[in-house]
Amino acid sequence: MIREMSVAGTFYPAREVELERYFEHFNKIYDEDHSLPEVNSKAVIVPHAGYIYSGYTANIAYRILQNSNVKEIVLIGPSHKVAFDGISISNAQEYATPCGNIKASKALVSELQKQFNLNPILTPHAEHSTEVQFPFIKHYLNGVSIVELVYSRVNPELISQIIDFVLQKDDCGVIISTDLSHFHNLENAKKLDTLCLNAIDTLDIGLLHNGCEACGITGVEAMLTSAKKLNLNSTILDYRTSADASDDDTRVVGYMSTCFS
Repeated sequence: MIREMSVAGTFYPAREVELERYFEHFNKIYDEDHSLPEVNSKAVIVPHAGYIYSGYTANIAYRILQNSNVKEIVLIGPSHKVAFDGISISNAQEYATPCGNIKASKALVSELQKQFNLNPILTPHAEHSTEVQFPFIKHYLNGVSIVELVYSRVNPELISQIIDFVLQKDDCGVIISTDLSHFHNLENAKKLDTLCLNAIDTLDIGLLHNGCEACGITGVEAMLTSAKKLNLNSTILDYRTSADASDDDTRVVGYMSTCFS
């Protein structure tokens, strides 16, 4: 079974040539004023909005991840359309992107199913929080295989246990997908997002629940829990809001990317 594209042409371009232009543009802008942090990271948090809004922010994290030499990726995102209990593991054999298909990591899927009693709940997975990552993965991590996990109502500790299991493997990495606050004015959005950024920067889970409105807060909490257990440090790579692209500061969405090393 192929996990077909459901938001190509809306959240990201449906043609490879247009995607390549995005990646080139993001890198040109970043490299004019920044040097990529010299960190060895196998775990990142990235946003999942349309590329025009959050693609630049996500792109930095993927450049970091590109240098990790991971061969398998577990991609974890929240469900926006369907509410359910637990975590759904995709049973797709391949994942379609405009740049070509990505192979599923069959052995790792089997391991996670057995170790954590995971099953496909959403069939097929048509969730944009994970799908918008596929073109980045194909472009920057070409040759890796992936596992797609989509969660709804679940204890963050279970996701943290999965992260621990994955990161203890030498050639496996983790991608956590989340946006930050939604539809506040710019001033209030930045106040709320600062809570999230400070919590991530200090690995302070208590602070995370003091006003952070990230849609993927469960995945973020799980990643912070694992980072503390595995003695990882966080590096916030970028923060911005939709107002940076739209100039509309009345109803904005916040985005950030972070790596752990």
